[in-house]
Amino acid sequence: MSTNISKQKREDLLAKIKKIRTFISAAPQDENTSNLLSYLSELEKDVNGKKYGLVFEEHRDEIDEVLETHTPVLTEEKGLFINNGGQMNFLIEGDNLASLKLLKKTHKGKIDLIYIDPPYNTGNKDFTYDDVYVDSLDNFKHSKWLSFMRSRISLAKKLLSDTGLVFISIDDNEVAQLKILCDEIFGNSNFRGQIVRATGTPTGQGNATISNEIDYVLVYARTSNAIFNGLPFDDESSKIYNLIDEYGRYLNRPLRKTGGEDRREDRPSMYYPIFAPDGTEVYPIAPSGYESRWRCQESTYHNLVKEHRIEWKKDKKGWKVYQKFYLEGRTKQPGNLWVGIEGNKKATITLKNVLGNNVFSFPKPIELITRIIQIATNSDSIILDFFAGSGTTGHAVLQYNAERTNSNRCFILCTNNENNICREVTYERIKRVIDKERYAASLKYYKVDYVPISDRLYYEYADELLKHIRELVELENAINFTGNAEIAIVLTEEELDDFISHIDEKCKKLYLGHDILMDAQQAQILKDRKITINIIPDYYYKELEG
Repeated sequence: MSTNISKQKREDLLAKIKKIRTFISAAPQDENTSNLLSYLSELEKDVNGKKYGLVFEEHRDEIDEVLETHTPVLTEEKGLFINNGGQMNFLIEGDNLASLKLLKKTHKGKIDLIYIDPPYNTGNKDFTYDDVYVDSLDNFKHSKWLSFMRSRISLAKKLLSDTGLVFISIDDNEVAQLKILCDEIFGNSNFRGQIVRATGTPTGQGNATISNEIDYVLVYARTSNAIFNGLPFDDESSKIYNLIDEYGRYLNRPLRKTGGEDRREDRPSMYYPIFAPDGTEVYPIAPSGYESRWRCQESTYHNLVKEHRIEWKKDKKGWKVYQKFYLEGRTKQPGNLWVGIEGNKKATITLKNVLGNNVFSFPKPIELITRIIQIATNSDSIILDFFAGSGTTGHAVLQYNAERTNSNRCFILCTNNENNICREVTYERIKRVIDKERYAASLKYYKVDYVPISDRLYYEYADELLKHIRELVELENAINFTGNAEIAIVLTEEELDDFISHIDEKCKKLYLGHDILMDAQQAQILKDRKITINIIPDYYYKELEG
Protein backbone atom coordinates (compact mmCIF):
# COMPACT_ATOMS: atom_id res chain seq x y z
CA MET A 1 0.00 0.00 0.00
CA SER A 2 1.45 3.36 -1.00
CA THR A 3 1.96 6.20 1.46
CA ASN A 4 1.01 9.78 0.63
CA ILE A 5 4.08 11.59 1.94
CA SER A 6 2.83 15.02 0.87
CA LYS A 7 -0.40 14.52 2.79
CA GLN A 8 1.55 13.55 5.91
CA LYS A 9 3.68 16.69 5.59
CA ARG A 10 0.59 18.89 5.21
CA GLU A 11 -1.09 17.35 8.23
CA ASP A 12 2.08 17.79 10.30
CA LEU A 13 2.35 21.45 9.28
CA LEU A 14 -1.34 22.05 10.04
CA ALA A 15 -0.88 20.49 13.48
CA LYS A 16 1.99 22.89 14.18
CA ILE A 17 -0.11 25.84 13.02
CA LYS A 18 -2.87 24.72 15.40
CA LYS A 19 -0.43 24.65 18.31
CA ILE A 20 0.84 28.14 17.48
CA ARG A 21 -2.75 29.42 17.25
CA THR A 22 -3.57 27.91 20.65
CA PHE A 23 -0.51 29.58 22.19
CA ILE A 24 -1.28 33.00 20.67
CA SER A 25 -4.97 32.76 21.63
CA ALA A 26 -3.97 32.22 25.26
CA ALA A 27 -1.76 35.34 25.30
CA PRO A 28 -3.08 38.84 26.05
CA GLN A 29 -4.90 40.04 22.97
CA ASP A 30 -3.92 43.19 21.11
CA GLU A 31 -3.42 44.34 17.52
CA ASN A 32 -0.26 42.23 17.12
CA THR A 33 -1.88 38.98 18.23
CA SER A 34 -4.85 39.69 15.97
CA ASN A 35 -2.50 40.14 13.01
CA LEU A 36 -0.64 36.94 13.87
CA LEU A 37 -3.89 34.94 13.98
CA SER A 38 -4.84 36.40 10.60
CA TYR A 39 -1.45 35.40 9.17
CA LEU A 40 -1.92 31.85 10.48
CA SER A 41 -5.30 31.62 8.74
CA GLU A 42 -3.67 32.63 5.46
CA LEU A 43 -0.94 30.02 5.93
CA GLU A 44 -3.54 27.38 6.72
CA LYS A 45 -5.45 28.27 3.57
CA ASP A 46 -2.30 27.93 1.46
CA VAL A 47 -1.43 24.57 3.01
CA ASN A 48 -4.93 23.31 2.24
CA GLY A 49 -4.75 24.67 -1.29
CA LYS A 50 -4.19 22.99 -4.66
CA LYS A 51 -2.73 19.49 -4.41
CA TYR A 52 -1.98 18.89 -8.08
CA GLY A 53 -1.18 21.11 -11.01
CA LEU A 54 1.33 23.69 -12.17
CA VAL A 55 3.51 25.38 -9.62
CA PHE A 56 5.38 28.40 -10.94
CA GLU A 57 6.58 31.82 -9.86
CA GLU A 58 3.77 34.21 -10.78
CA HIS A 59 4.88 37.42 -12.52
CA ARG A 60 3.20 40.70 -13.39
CA ASP A 61 3.75 42.39 -16.71
CA GLU A 62 3.59 46.12 -17.34
CA ILE A 63 0.11 45.75 -18.84
CA ASP A 64 -1.12 44.23 -15.57
CA GLU A 65 -0.10 47.42 -13.77
CA VAL A 66 -1.69 49.62 -16.43
CA LEU A 67 -5.02 47.79 -16.21
CA GLU A 68 -5.15 48.28 -12.43
CA THR A 69 -5.21 52.05 -12.81
CA HIS A 70 -6.78 52.45 -16.26
CA THR A 71 -9.70 50.99 -18.19
CA PRO A 72 -9.23 50.14 -21.86
CA VAL A 73 -11.27 51.81 -24.61
CA LEU A 74 -11.34 51.59 -28.40
CA THR A 75 -10.72 54.28 -30.99
CA GLU A 76 -11.35 53.70 -34.68
CA GLU A 77 -8.77 54.43 -37.34
CA LYS A 78 -11.44 55.64 -39.75
CA GLY A 79 -9.07 56.01 -42.67
CA LEU A 80 -8.42 52.26 -42.59
CA PHE A 81 -12.08 51.22 -42.83
CA ILE A 82 -12.65 48.71 -45.63
CA ASN A 83 -16.23 48.94 -46.79
CA ASN A 84 -16.83 46.12 -49.25
CA GLY A 85 -20.20 44.74 -48.12
CA GLY A 86 -20.59 41.26 -46.71
CA GLN A 87 -19.76 40.40 -43.13
CA MET A 88 -18.20 43.03 -40.85
CA ASN A 89 -14.85 41.92 -39.43
CA PHE A 90 -12.59 43.60 -36.88
CA LEU A 91 -8.88 44.15 -36.30
CA ILE A 92 -7.82 45.46 -32.89
CA GLU A 93 -4.35 46.93 -32.42
CA GLY A 94 -3.00 46.84 -28.88
CA ASP A 95 -1.99 44.57 -26.03
CA ASN A 96 -4.19 41.50 -26.36
CA LEU A 97 -4.90 41.33 -22.62
CA ALA A 98 -6.60 44.73 -22.88
CA SER A 99 -8.34 43.62 -26.08
CA LEU A 100 -9.70 40.52 -24.35
CA LYS A 101 -11.04 42.64 -21.48
CA LEU A 102 -12.88 44.77 -24.02
CA LEU A 103 -14.20 41.71 -25.85
CA LYS A 104 -15.54 40.41 -22.56
CA LYS A 105 -17.84 43.46 -22.58
CA THR A 106 -19.14 42.75 -26.08
CA HIS A 107 -18.70 39.02 -26.74
CA LYS A 108 -18.95 37.11 -23.47
CA GLY A 109 -20.29 33.66 -24.35
CA LYS A 110 -20.54 34.51 -28.07
CA ILE A 111 -17.31 33.27 -29.69
CA ASP A 112 -17.64 29.91 -31.44
CA LEU A 113 -13.98 29.32 -32.28
CA ILE A 114 -10.73 30.68 -30.89
CA TYR A 115 -7.49 29.87 -32.68
CA ILE A 116 -4.20 31.23 -31.34
CA ASP A 117 -0.57 30.80 -32.23
CA PRO A 118 1.17 32.27 -29.15
CA PRO A 119 4.93 32.74 -28.82
CA TYR A 120 6.57 29.34 -28.47
CA ASN A 121 9.06 30.60 -25.85
CA THR A 122 12.07 29.02 -27.50
CA GLY A 123 14.51 31.46 -25.90
CA ASN A 124 15.40 32.80 -29.36
CA LYS A 125 13.79 36.25 -29.04
CA ASP A 126 10.26 35.08 -29.85
CA PHE A 127 8.68 36.09 -26.52
CA THR A 128 8.86 39.44 -24.72
CA TYR A 129 7.83 40.14 -21.15
CA ASP A 130 7.86 43.68 -19.77
CA ASP A 131 9.21 44.77 -23.17
CA VAL A 132 12.30 42.58 -22.74
CA TYR A 133 13.04 39.43 -24.69
CA VAL A 134 13.02 36.31 -22.52
CA ASP A 135 16.09 34.27 -23.46
CA SER A 136 17.16 30.74 -22.63
CA LEU A 137 19.27 31.94 -19.68
CA ASP A 138 16.31 33.49 -17.84
CA ASN A 139 15.71 31.48 -14.66
CA PHE A 140 12.00 32.33 -14.82
CA LYS A 141 11.57 31.66 -18.53
CA HIS A 142 8.67 29.25 -18.06
CA SER A 143 7.06 31.13 -15.16
CA LYS A 144 6.88 34.38 -17.10
CA TRP A 145 5.36 32.63 -20.11
CA LEU A 146 2.80 30.80 -17.97
CA SER A 147 1.83 34.00 -16.14
CA PHE A 148 1.41 35.68 -19.52
CA MET A 149 -0.69 32.85 -20.95
CA ARG A 150 -2.87 32.13 -17.91
CA SER A 151 -4.34 35.62 -17.72
CA ARG A 152 -5.19 35.55 -21.42
CA ILE A 153 -6.55 32.02 -21.67
CA SER A 154 -8.68 32.55 -18.56
CA LEU A 155 -10.33 35.52 -20.24
CA ALA A 156 -10.62 33.67 -23.54
CA LYS A 157 -12.63 30.89 -21.87
CA LYS A 158 -15.26 33.44 -20.81
CA LEU A 159 -15.69 34.51 -24.43
CA LEU A 160 -16.47 31.02 -25.73
CA SER A 161 -20.05 30.05 -26.45
CA ASP A 162 -21.64 27.01 -24.86
CA THR A 163 -20.46 24.95 -27.84
CA GLY A 164 -17.23 26.89 -28.37
CA LEU A 165 -13.79 25.38 -28.96
CA VAL A 166 -10.25 26.72 -28.64
CA PHE A 167 -7.28 25.50 -30.70
CA ILE A 168 -3.78 26.49 -29.53
CA SER A 169 -0.67 25.94 -31.66
CA ILE A 170 2.46 25.17 -29.66
CA ASP A 171 5.77 23.29 -29.90
CA ASP A 172 7.89 21.11 -27.62
CA ASN A 173 9.15 23.97 -25.45
CA GLU A 174 5.86 24.62 -23.65
CA VAL A 175 3.39 21.94 -24.75
CA ALA A 176 3.64 20.02 -21.45
CA GLN A 177 3.15 23.13 -19.31
CA LEU A 178 0.38 24.46 -21.55
CA LYS A 179 -1.53 21.17 -21.35
CA ILE A 180 -1.60 21.29 -17.54
CA LEU A 181 -2.47 24.99 -17.53
CA CYS A 182 -5.42 24.41 -19.86
CA ASP A 183 -6.54 21.41 -17.82
CA GLU A 184 -6.77 23.77 -14.82
CA ILE A 185 -8.64 26.50 -16.73
CA PHE A 186 -11.02 24.40 -18.85
CA GLY A 187 -11.09 21.22 -16.81
CA ASN A 188 -9.50 17.96 -17.90
CA SER A 189 -12.90 16.63 -19.01
CA ASN A 190 -13.02 19.38 -21.67
CA PHE A 191 -9.71 18.37 -23.25
CA ARG A 192 -10.67 17.22 -26.76
CA GLY A 193 -7.33 16.21 -28.23
CA GLN A 194 -3.75 17.04 -29.10
CA ILE A 195 -3.22 17.35 -32.82
CA VAL A 196 0.20 16.59 -34.30
CA ARG A 197 0.97 18.58 -37.47
CA ALA A 198 3.84 18.02 -39.86
CA THR A 199 5.52 21.41 -40.36
CA GLY A 200 7.58 20.41 -43.39
CA THR A 201 10.49 22.38 -41.91
CA PRO A 202 12.99 20.32 -39.84
CA THR A 203 14.63 22.26 -36.98
CA GLY A 204 17.20 21.49 -34.33
CA GLN A 205 19.47 19.56 -36.65
CA GLY A 206 22.74 18.23 -35.25
CA ASN A 207 24.23 15.22 -33.53
CA ALA A 208 23.04 16.29 -30.07
CA THR A 209 19.33 16.55 -30.83
CA ILE A 210 16.57 14.82 -32.73
CA SER A 211 15.40 16.95 -35.63
CA ASN A 212 11.91 18.29 -35.02
CA GLU A 213 9.42 18.18 -37.90
CA ILE A 214 6.14 18.65 -36.04
CA ASP A 215 4.26 21.00 -33.81
CA TYR A 216 1.06 20.57 -31.86
CA VAL A 217 -2.43 22.00 -31.56
CA LEU A 218 -4.14 21.58 -28.19
CA VAL A 219 -7.94 21.51 -28.38
CA TYR A 220 -10.31 22.37 -25.51
CA ALA A 221 -14.05 22.96 -25.23
CA ARG A 222 -15.77 25.29 -22.79
CA THR A 223 -18.49 22.72 -22.03
CA SER A 224 -19.45 19.16 -22.88
CA ASN A 225 -21.89 20.51 -25.51
CA ALA A 226 -19.15 21.20 -28.07
CA ILE A 227 -19.05 18.77 -31.00
CA PHE A 228 -16.93 18.48 -34.15
CA ASN A 229 -18.07 18.48 -37.74
CA GLY A 230 -16.91 15.53 -39.82
CA LEU A 231 -14.35 15.92 -42.59
CA PRO A 232 -14.99 14.91 -46.21
CA PHE A 233 -13.35 11.72 -47.45
CA ASP A 234 -10.32 12.24 -49.64
CA ASP A 235 -9.57 10.02 -52.65
CA GLU A 236 -7.44 7.60 -50.64
CA SER A 237 -9.96 7.23 -47.80
CA SER A 238 -12.87 6.77 -50.19
CA LYS A 239 -11.29 3.68 -51.80
CA ILE A 240 -12.92 1.47 -49.17
CA TYR A 241 -16.29 2.39 -50.73
CA ASN A 242 -15.65 -0.19 -53.45
CA LEU A 243 -19.21 -1.30 -54.19
CA ILE A 244 -21.81 0.46 -56.30
CA ASP A 245 -25.52 0.24 -57.00
CA GLU A 246 -28.20 2.53 -58.39
CA TYR A 247 -27.96 4.71 -55.25
CA GLY A 248 -24.19 5.29 -55.41
CA ARG A 249 -20.89 3.99 -54.05
CA TYR A 250 -20.99 2.13 -50.76
CA LEU A 251 -19.28 -0.32 -48.45
CA ASN A 252 -21.00 -2.95 -46.37
CA ARG A 253 -20.50 -4.37 -42.91
CA PRO A 254 -22.19 -7.39 -41.23
CA LEU A 255 -25.39 -6.36 -39.48
CA ARG A 256 -24.55 -8.81 -36.71
CA LYS A 257 -22.51 -7.17 -33.97
CA THR A 258 -19.00 -8.57 -33.64
CA GLY A 259 -16.28 -7.98 -31.09
CA GLY A 260 -16.91 -6.82 -27.51
CA GLU A 261 -20.48 -6.65 -26.19
CA ASP A 262 -21.76 -8.82 -29.04
CA ARG A 263 -23.86 -11.20 -26.98
CA ARG A 264 -27.62 -11.24 -26.63
CA GLU A 265 -27.48 -10.47 -22.92
CA ASP A 266 -25.48 -7.32 -23.59
CA ARG A 267 -28.42 -5.69 -25.46
CA PRO A 268 -31.48 -7.95 -25.33
CA SER A 269 -33.58 -5.52 -27.41
CA MET A 270 -31.21 -6.07 -30.33
CA TYR A 271 -31.92 -9.79 -30.55
CA TYR A 272 -34.91 -10.37 -32.84
CA PRO A 273 -35.72 -12.25 -36.06
CA ILE A 274 -35.53 -10.70 -39.51
CA PHE A 275 -36.56 -12.26 -42.82
CA ALA A 276 -34.33 -13.04 -45.79
CA PRO A 277 -35.57 -12.51 -49.40
CA ASP A 278 -36.97 -16.07 -49.53
CA GLY A 279 -38.81 -15.63 -46.20
CA THR A 280 -36.23 -17.50 -44.13
CA GLU A 281 -36.21 -16.35 -40.50
CA VAL A 282 -32.72 -15.20 -39.53
CA TYR A 283 -31.36 -14.56 -36.02
CA PRO A 284 -27.97 -13.05 -35.05
CA ILE A 285 -26.15 -16.31 -34.28
CA ALA A 286 -22.36 -16.22 -34.04
CA PRO A 287 -20.32 -18.77 -36.09
CA SER A 288 -19.43 -20.57 -32.85
CA GLY A 289 -23.13 -20.98 -32.12
CA TYR A 290 -23.94 -18.55 -29.30
CA GLU A 291 -26.75 -16.03 -29.50
CA SER A 292 -25.32 -12.69 -30.56
CA ARG A 293 -27.18 -9.44 -31.39
CA TRP A 294 -27.77 -7.06 -34.27
CA ARG A 295 -26.13 -3.64 -34.46
CA CYS A 296 -29.45 -1.82 -34.12
CA GLN A 297 -32.91 -2.08 -32.65
CA GLU A 298 -35.76 -3.56 -34.69
CA SER A 299 -37.35 -0.19 -35.55
CA THR A 300 -34.01 1.07 -36.87
CA TYR A 301 -33.61 -2.06 -38.98
CA HIS A 302 -36.96 -1.47 -40.69
CA ASN A 303 -35.89 2.11 -41.46
CA LEU A 304 -32.68 0.78 -43.02
CA VAL A 305 -34.74 -1.49 -45.25
CA LYS A 306 -36.85 1.46 -46.43
CA GLU A 307 -33.69 3.43 -47.15
CA HIS A 308 -32.23 0.58 -49.30
CA ARG A 309 -29.37 0.17 -46.83
CA ILE A 310 -29.74 -3.56 -46.17
CA GLU A 311 -28.02 -6.13 -48.38
CA TRP A 312 -28.51 -9.91 -48.37
CA LYS A 313 -26.05 -12.54 -49.61
CA LYS A 314 -26.38 -16.31 -49.64
CA ASP A 315 -23.62 -18.89 -49.44
CA LYS A 316 -23.40 -22.58 -48.59
CA LYS A 317 -24.10 -21.85 -44.91
CA GLY A 318 -27.19 -19.79 -45.58
CA TRP A 319 -28.22 -16.16 -45.65
CA LYS A 320 -26.00 -13.32 -44.39
CA VAL A 321 -27.18 -9.77 -43.91
CA TYR A 322 -25.16 -6.57 -44.26
CA GLN A 323 -25.69 -2.87 -43.65
CA LYS A 324 -24.78 -0.49 -46.49
CA PHE A 325 -22.87 2.72 -45.86
CA TYR A 326 -23.07 5.09 -48.83
CA LEU A 327 -20.20 7.46 -49.53
CA GLU A 328 -22.34 10.43 -50.54
CA GLY A 329 -23.00 12.69 -47.58
CA ARG A 330 -20.74 10.76 -45.21
CA THR A 331 -17.90 12.39 -43.32
CA LYS A 332 -15.06 10.99 -41.27
CA GLN A 333 -14.17 11.79 -37.68
CA PRO A 334 -11.21 14.20 -37.37
CA GLY A 335 -8.04 12.48 -36.22
CA ASN A 336 -5.08 13.83 -34.26
CA LEU A 337 -2.46 13.32 -37.00
CA TRP A 338 -2.69 16.05 -39.63
CA VAL A 339 -0.67 15.49 -42.76
CA GLY A 340 -1.09 16.77 -46.28
CA ILE A 341 -1.31 20.39 -45.11
CA GLU A 342 1.03 22.87 -46.75
CA GLY A 343 4.20 23.34 -44.70
CA ASN A 344 5.53 26.47 -43.03
CA LYS A 345 7.77 27.30 -46.00
CA LYS A 346 4.77 27.28 -48.32
CA ALA A 347 2.91 29.51 -45.87
CA THR A 348 5.82 31.97 -45.98
CA ILE A 349 5.67 32.00 -49.78
CA THR A 350 1.89 32.58 -49.67
CA LEU A 351 2.38 35.60 -47.43
CA LYS A 352 5.22 36.91 -49.58
CA ASN A 353 3.01 36.67 -52.67
CA VAL A 354 0.44 38.87 -50.93
CA LEU A 355 2.77 41.48 -49.44
CA GLY A 356 5.65 41.33 -51.91
CA ASN A 357 8.41 40.69 -49.38
CA ASN A 358 9.36 38.62 -46.33
CA VAL A 359 8.02 40.67 -43.44
CA PHE A 360 6.96 37.93 -41.03
CA SER A 361 8.67 34.76 -39.83
CA PHE A 362 6.92 31.42 -39.56
CA PRO A 363 3.30 32.26 -40.50
CA LYS A 364 0.82 29.43 -40.12
CA PRO A 365 -0.57 27.78 -43.27
CA ILE A 366 -4.03 28.79 -44.46
CA GLU A 367 -4.86 25.10 -44.86
CA LEU A 368 -4.33 24.51 -41.13
CA ILE A 369 -6.86 27.20 -40.19
CA THR A 370 -9.22 26.01 -42.93
CA ARG A 371 -9.34 22.52 -41.49
CA ILE A 372 -9.98 23.91 -38.01
CA ILE A 373 -12.81 26.05 -39.39
CA GLN A 374 -14.24 22.96 -41.11
CA ILE A 375 -14.49 20.88 -37.95
CA ALA A 376 -15.26 23.57 -35.36
CA THR A 377 -17.66 26.15 -36.85
CA ASN A 378 -21.02 26.60 -38.48
CA SER A 379 -22.14 29.00 -41.20
CA ASP A 380 -22.49 32.09 -39.00
CA SER A 381 -19.74 31.48 -36.44
CA ILE A 382 -17.62 34.23 -34.90
CA ILE A 383 -13.92 33.35 -34.97
CA LEU A 384 -11.33 35.02 -32.74
CA ASP A 385 -7.53 35.08 -32.99
CA PHE A 386 -5.87 37.22 -30.32
CA PHE A 387 -2.32 36.41 -31.45
CA ALA A 388 -3.17 37.37 -35.01
CA GLY A 389 0.39 37.89 -36.25
CA SER A 390 0.41 37.96 -40.03
CA GLY A 391 -3.39 37.60 -40.25
CA THR A 392 -3.59 34.00 -41.50
CA THR A 393 -6.81 33.39 -39.58
CA GLY A 394 -8.52 36.37 -41.22
CA HIS A 395 -7.25 35.34 -44.66
CA ALA A 396 -8.52 31.79 -44.11
CA VAL A 397 -12.00 32.94 -43.05
CA LEU A 398 -12.32 35.23 -46.09
CA GLN A 399 -11.26 32.45 -48.44
CA TYR A 400 -13.49 29.89 -46.72
CA ASN A 401 -16.57 32.11 -47.08
CA ALA A 402 -15.83 32.82 -50.73
CA GLU A 403 -15.47 29.14 -51.62
CA ARG A 404 -18.76 28.08 -50.02
CA THR A 405 -22.33 29.18 -50.45
CA ASN A 406 -24.18 30.44 -47.37
CA SER A 407 -21.01 30.80 -45.29
CA ASN A 408 -21.20 34.01 -43.28
CA ARG A 409 -18.41 33.44 -40.80
CA CYS A 410 -16.68 36.55 -39.47
CA PHE A 411 -13.45 37.17 -37.61
CA ILE A 412 -11.98 39.33 -34.87
CA LEU A 413 -8.19 39.67 -34.91
CA CYS A 414 -6.10 41.15 -32.10
CA THR A 415 -2.38 41.89 -32.18
CA ASN A 416 0.10 44.43 -30.89
CA ASN A 417 1.86 46.77 -33.26
CA GLU A 418 5.44 45.79 -32.48
CA ASN A 419 7.54 46.71 -35.52
CA ASN A 420 4.33 48.04 -37.12
CA ILE A 421 3.09 44.48 -37.60
CA CYS A 422 -0.61 45.28 -37.12
CA ARG A 423 -0.70 48.14 -39.58
CA GLU A 424 1.85 46.98 -42.17
CA VAL A 425 1.35 43.20 -42.08
CA THR A 426 -1.95 42.08 -40.53
CA TYR A 427 -4.10 44.90 -41.93
CA GLU A 428 -2.24 45.13 -45.21
CA ARG A 429 -2.64 41.41 -45.85
CA ILE A 430 -6.40 41.50 -45.23
CA LYS A 431 -6.79 44.64 -47.34
CA ARG A 432 -4.85 43.24 -50.30
CA VAL A 433 -6.63 39.88 -50.20
CA ILE A 434 -10.06 41.58 -50.20
CA ASP A 435 -9.01 43.85 -53.06
CA LYS A 436 -7.35 41.17 -55.17
CA GLU A 437 -10.00 38.49 -54.75
CA ARG A 438 -12.89 40.98 -54.63
CA TYR A 439 -14.24 39.37 -51.51
CA ALA A 440 -17.56 40.69 -50.20
CA ALA A 441 -16.17 41.54 -46.75
CA SER A 442 -15.60 44.65 -44.65
CA LEU A 443 -13.13 45.49 -41.89
CA LYS A 444 -13.00 47.94 -38.99
CA TYR A 445 -9.59 48.88 -37.56
CA TYR A 446 -9.55 49.83 -33.86
CA LYS A 447 -6.74 50.85 -31.53
CA VAL A 448 -6.71 50.22 -27.79
CA ASP A 449 -6.40 53.31 -25.63
CA TYR A 450 -6.73 53.82 -21.88
CA VAL A 451 -8.72 56.10 -19.59
CA PRO A 452 -7.21 56.65 -16.11
CA ILE A 453 -9.61 55.66 -13.32
CA SER A 454 -7.53 55.46 -10.13
CA ASP A 455 -8.34 58.16 -7.55
CA ARG A 456 -11.37 59.19 -9.64
CA LEU A 457 -15.06 58.52 -9.14
CA TYR A 458 -17.03 56.93 -11.97
CA TYR A 459 -19.01 60.07 -12.77
CA GLU A 460 -15.76 61.99 -13.21
CA TYR A 461 -14.68 59.96 -16.26
CA ALA A 462 -17.99 58.51 -17.53
CA ASP A 463 -18.22 61.17 -20.23
CA GLU A 464 -14.72 60.22 -21.42
CA LEU A 465 -15.93 56.65 -21.85
CA LEU A 466 -18.89 57.87 -23.91
CA LYS A 467 -16.45 59.16 -26.53
CA HIS A 468 -15.47 55.55 -27.23
CA ILE A 469 -18.87 53.84 -27.00
CA ARG A 470 -19.61 53.81 -30.73
CA GLU A 471 -16.71 51.42 -31.31
CA LEU A 472 -18.04 48.98 -28.68
CA VAL A 473 -21.53 49.17 -30.16
CA GLU A 474 -20.15 48.39 -33.61
CA LEU A 475 -18.01 45.56 -32.28
CA GLU A 476 -20.83 43.97 -30.29
CA ASN A 477 -23.31 44.13 -33.17
CA ALA A 478 -20.84 43.56 -36.06
CA ILE A 479 -21.98 46.68 -37.89
CA ASN A 480 -20.83 49.98 -39.29
CA PHE A 481 -22.88 52.40 -37.20
CA THR A 482 -23.06 55.08 -39.88
CA GLY A 483 -26.13 54.52 -42.00
CA ASN A 484 -27.34 51.65 -39.81
CA ALA A 485 -31.10 51.74 -39.23
CA GLU A 486 -31.46 48.98 -36.61
CA ILE A 487 -29.27 50.50 -33.88
CA ALA A 488 -29.13 54.06 -32.55
CA ILE A 489 -26.97 55.98 -30.09
CA VAL A 490 -28.37 59.04 -28.28
CA LEU A 491 -26.09 61.13 -26.06
CA THR A 492 -28.06 64.38 -25.56
CA GLU A 493 -31.67 65.32 -24.88
CA GLU A 494 -31.78 67.14 -28.23
CA GLU A 495 -30.69 63.94 -29.97
CA LEU A 496 -33.39 62.03 -28.05
CA ASP A 497 -36.09 64.47 -29.18
CA ASP A 498 -34.93 64.10 -32.78
CA PHE A 499 -34.76 60.32 -32.47
CA ILE A 500 -38.30 60.08 -31.07
CA SER A 501 -39.62 62.34 -33.82
CA HIS A 502 -38.02 60.32 -36.62
CA ILE A 503 -37.92 56.72 -35.37
CA ASP A 504 -37.03 54.32 -38.13
CA GLU A 505 -39.37 51.34 -38.09
CA LYS A 506 -36.32 49.06 -38.45
CA CYS A 507 -34.79 50.26 -35.17
CA LYS A 508 -34.48 47.48 -32.60
CA LYS A 509 -31.92 48.78 -30.11
CA LEU A 510 -31.11 52.15 -28.51
CA TYR A 511 -27.94 53.00 -26.60
CA LEU A 512 -28.87 55.91 -24.34
CA GLY A 513 -26.47 58.26 -22.52
CA HIS A 514 -26.48 57.78 -18.74
CA ASP A 515 -27.40 61.38 -17.87
CA ILE A 516 -30.45 61.61 -20.15
CA LEU A 517 -33.89 61.41 -18.55
CA MET A 518 -36.81 60.32 -20.71
CA ASP A 519 -40.29 61.57 -20.01
CA ALA A 520 -43.20 59.16 -19.72
CA GLN A 521 -44.39 59.74 -23.27
CA GLN A 522 -40.95 59.03 -24.76
CA ALA A 523 -40.60 55.88 -22.66
CA GLN A 524 -44.01 54.66 -23.79
CA ILE A 525 -43.20 55.26 -27.47
CA LEU A 526 -40.02 53.18 -27.17
CA LYS A 527 -41.89 50.46 -25.30
CA ASP A 528 -44.61 50.33 -27.94
CA ARG A 529 -41.94 50.01 -30.63
CA LYS A 530 -40.30 47.16 -28.63
CA ILE A 531 -36.95 48.93 -28.77
CA THR A 532 -34.36 47.57 -26.33
CA ILE A 533 -32.69 50.33 -24.29
CA ASN A 534 -29.10 50.03 -23.04
CA ILE A 535 -27.76 52.79 -20.78
CA ILE A 536 -24.21 53.79 -21.70
CA PRO A 537 -21.42 53.72 -20.65
CA ASP A 538 -22.90 51.65 -17.75
CA TYR A 539 -23.90 48.86 -20.14
CA TYR A 540 -20.24 48.18 -20.94
CA TYR A 541 -18.52 49.50 -17.80
CA LYS A 542 -20.97 48.53 -15.05
CA GLU A 543 -18.19 47.03 -12.91
CA LEU A 544 -16.69 50.53 -12.51
CA GLU A 545 -19.83 52.14 -11.10
CA GLY A 546 -19.16 51.01 -7.55
